[in-house]
Formats: sequence, structure tokens, C-alpha cells
Amino acid sequence: MVKHQPLQVYERQLCLSCITGIYGCRWKRYQRSHDDTTKWELLWSLILLFTFCLLLVWFYFWWEAHNDYNEFNWFLYNHSGEWSDGTVPILATTAAGFTYIAFLMVLALCHIALGQQLNLHWLHKIGVTAALLTTIVGVISINQTWGQEWDVIPISLQATGPFLHIGALAAVTALSWIVAGQVARSEKTSTIELYLFQVVVVLLYLSVLLGLYVVPLYITSPCIMDPTTLKQRPDVIGHQGAPMLAPENTLWSFQRALQMNVTGLEADVAISVDGVPFLMRDRTLQRTTDVEKVFPDRQKDDASHFNWTDLQQLNAGQWFLKDDPFWTVRTLSPHEKDLIANQSVCSLEQLLKLASYHNSTVIFSLRRPPREHPCYHSWINDTLQAVQQSGVPLSLVMWTPDEQRAQVRRLAPGLIQTSVEKQSPESLHQYGISRLLLRYNQASTQEIRNYSQSNINLTLYTINEPWLYSVLWCSGVSSVSSEAPHILNKVPYPIWLMRPDEYCLMWVSADLISFAVVIGIFIFQKYRMSGMRSYNPEQIMLSAAVRRSSRDLNVMKEKLIFSEVGNGVSSADELYADNGYDYYTNQGISQ
Repeated sequence: MVKHQPLQVYERQLCLSCITGIYGCRWKRYQRSHDDTTKWELLWSLILLFTFCLLLVWFYFWWEAHNDYNEFNWFLYNHSGEWSDGTVPILATTAAGFTYIAFLMVLALCHIALGQQLNLHWLHKIGVTAALLTTIVGVISINQTWGQEWDVIPISLQATGPFLHIGALAAVTALSWIVAGQVARSEKTSTIELYLFQVVVVLLYLSVLLGLYVVPLYITSPCIMDPTTLKQRPDVIGHQGAPMLAPENTLWSFQRALQMNVTGLEADVAISVDGVPFLMRDRTLQRTTDVEKVFPDRQKDDASHFNWTDLQQLNAGQWFLKDDPFWTVRTLSPHEKDLIANQSVCSLEQLLKLASYHNSTVIFSLRRPPREHPCYHSWINDTLQAVQQSGVPLSLVMWTPDEQRAQVRRLAPGLIQTSVEKQSPESLHQYGISRLLLRYNQASTQEIRNYSQSNINLTLYTINEPWLYSVLWCSGVSSVSSEAPHILNKVPYPIWLMRPDEYCLMWVSADLISFAVVIGIFIFQKYRMSGMRSYNPEQIMLSAAVRRSSRDLNVMKEKLIFSEVGNGVSSADELYADNGYDYYTNQGISQ
């Protein structure tokens, strides 16, 4: 009776080779290992997981912040003096980084599912570090310069929360396959440390799963309501007209907004050196006019330091065709481009006459001129005089300046007194203010309903996305100010509306299905592992019960040795080396 080494015949597994090769540059089978992951590599796996979670939040933030991209670009312009779409490089790098890190996470999960040792290649470690540091710098920068925009996350969750819950539940349920496999493997090991680690992993997984089961208790959305209590569609006010289709604060922009059935127009007003209120958002004329050509020595001067005659010489439309701030120029007809190219600076009186003709409400933000300006003390009276001379019904004008409000109310009692400062309904009634203009993140759903019950007409700005418009509609807001009236005009009903009992049914059904699937996976994995002996999937052992001629065995050995030499194995000893694998131990072959 002679015993021989068990003959090992390897099958090439291209999928496994790609997974271990891309993740850790372990392309050869003898480079792989079923040994436990080292603490150093485990630390890198945790860093990868943290980077993935951080990038996921960062990516979601910029996805939902699409409503305010123009606000962000305008903020950058005020700091740099040059107009550019700063969201493009941010979105490109965020999408690339998230895709890369998510791909590495998938590979890491595949390693765990296949029982392979995690060994992240040093190039990937550099990539993960770069992605982590870049994201952290981005988060800190946004927090310091645009901190109010973080409010978009909890607001957006009112629209996406119920559906993100279903997606997260499906993902965590799918992970039970890996967790169950680890539990089944830990039952076959005698290492106490590994066993305790697996217990911690299971407890952590079950905690996350249980948290997802009950998280709908904390999900609140105004769109989970009885549809019969839905209020009428909020009015849409064209903020600076329709600036996505025409240059902002021009007559053509306001005309385009009126074509979209807006009920009001909103503008930014400055006062010229000779006392004429005109429409201009920026402090200077550099971005929205050709002042650098007409008055090259005054291009950085304050817009209010020009007289009305000089302002009328400027072109206020060619910049729109050149810069294409909203990437919409290609959708315009040649006739529309000709109209845009010939736009001039618009006066407040021209806007009021247009609004009066269409019986449209007008709301404007008035900017006080610099202290050395001749109208520094008379700016309120000059603006009020322009309103009265335009002939517009005072009941169509929403007056926002707080300065000298009592005097304005006495001289023009018909104006709609509007505040841009958040106050309680009682305080607003005390000062005779019937309307309130706020940024959309300044009023919660409950506050919106309180204002409505107190007969305060609330207008929120700037609303460009249908999901945000739908959430505010369900909240009961009276009107919104938008740069995209052509988009909101296509939203005749909230994007989604769900009864509380329907949401409860969806929530409970998803939890029950998830629970059943998780239990089934754990049982199946235990059953599957209990019928399997520990072995390397790449090794197929010749059973001792199989009878083969000596010639056949020699031929197979020679083929195996030559194939290993061709793959970089230098000796027959490496052929039978363990290399970290577990395999069948067969009985000797009887001769």
C-alpha cells in the first residue's frame, strides 16, 4: 500500500481572477488566500466604507441642489468677478469619484462573499485617500460659504424618503447573503477571535436591519396626506422673468414668463444717479451688459452711478447668448435670439406698465444706493413716485422695503405690504403686513400651515424643481417665485401623493418581505455550507475511488506541471504548496 500526494487539477476562473486582480492586483491563483484579512487591510476596508458613505451623501447633496445651481454660480461670480458654471467640474469629479469608490466597494463585497482575503492595492489606497480628502475639503468649503444649502437634504427627504427607504431596505436585505455566508463559515472555525468578530458583524447587521424596519416612523412628508385635503395649485411668480429662456430682468424675459401663465413678476431694482429706478441684480453692470465696450473706464463702477441716459445705451441681451448660463440657448429659435440680442436695460416703470396690462402682480427687491449717491436719502420716495406715475393699480404691487413703511402706507394705502423678514403671524398683523417673502428653507411645513391659517399669504423662493414645488404644494404654500416657470407650468399635480394607510401598507409589506427573505437566506446558507467540506473552489481533486491507468495519471501530471511553469511557477513544489488554501485530503491510491 503506497500513499501519494493528492493530484490537484485547477480550473481557470476568469471572474475570480478579475475580481482579485482589479482589487489587489492578485491575478495568479497562488497569490490569493483564504486567510483572515490582516488588521491593516481591515482598517483600509473601513476607510473605504467611510469614503463611500461620505461620497454618497455628497453626491446626493449636489443632485438635490440642482434647484439652486444658478444661486451658487452667482455666488462664485460675486467673489471672483468672472461668470462661469462652477457646478460642472464639481459634478464631474463627484460622479467620477463616487463611481470609482462604489466599484471598489462592490469588489470588496465580492471578496467577502467568495471568502477571499481583502488586500487593497496601493494604487487604490492612494485613490481612496484622494477621494476622501477631496470630499472633506469640499464639505468644509460648502459649510463655510454656502451653509444654508445643507437644508436641501432634509427638505428633499420629504420627497424621496419613502422611496429611499425601500431602496435601502432592498440593499441591506441583499447583504444578508454575505452575512449569512460568514455566519455559516464561522461555525466551522475554531478561532475564538474570528467567531467573536462574526458575532459583532451579525449584531451590527441586525441592528441596521431593525433600524430600517422602524425608520418610517420618523419619515414625515406633507405628500403623505388625504388627497381631498390638497389645496389649490400654488401661484407661480416669474423671478427676474424667465431667466432660463431670456436675459434676466429684461422686458423680453418678463414677456416670456407671462407666456407661461405666471400670476406675478419679481425683479431686483436699483436707482440711477438721476433718480430713475431700473432693474439690475448685480452691483455692477459687467456681467449682464456690454458696459466694458461702451464705457470701458467705468465697467467696475456701481450700477447706480450711471444715469438713465447712459444705461439706455447698453445692450442687456448679448451676454445671455454668449455665456448661455442655463445651457438653453440651443433650444431658442432664430427669431428669439434676435429679440434677445437687442434687449436693453429695463426700468421699473416699464415693468409696471407691462404687469398692469396683463393684470399681473409685481414684487421687487429694492437696493439702497451707496452713501455718496444723490438719492441715498430719497430712494424710498423716488421708487414710490415711479410706482404711482406708472399708472399700475396699487393692489398689484407688493411693497417689500421695511424702511419708512408707515409713511409709504400713508401715501399709498393700496400697496400690498410685504415683509422679507421672518416674523410671527401676530407680529405681521400688528404692522399691517399681509404677505411674506422667504427663501424656501426658512419655513417648515408646520409654519407654512400656521401662516395660511392666519391669512398670511406666503411666497417662497427660488423654486425651480418639480419635486420641491410638489412638496410645497402639499404643504399648502400660497405661491412660489421661480426662475423656471416653463418647467413648473408642466406640473398640474404633485409628483406623488399617498394616503397614510397606503404608505403604511407599503411600509409593512416591504418589512415583511425583507424579513422573510433574510430568514430564507440564512437557512439556505446554513444548509448549503453544512453539506460542503472546506476546499478551494479552484482545486478539483481526483477521488481515490476513481480508477485511472498509470499512463493517464502521468499525462495529467505533465500537463499540469507545464501549465504551471508557463504561468510563472518555477518548481513542482509550488504545485502542491498550500498557499493558504484548504482542500480535500484524500486517501492514497491503491497500487
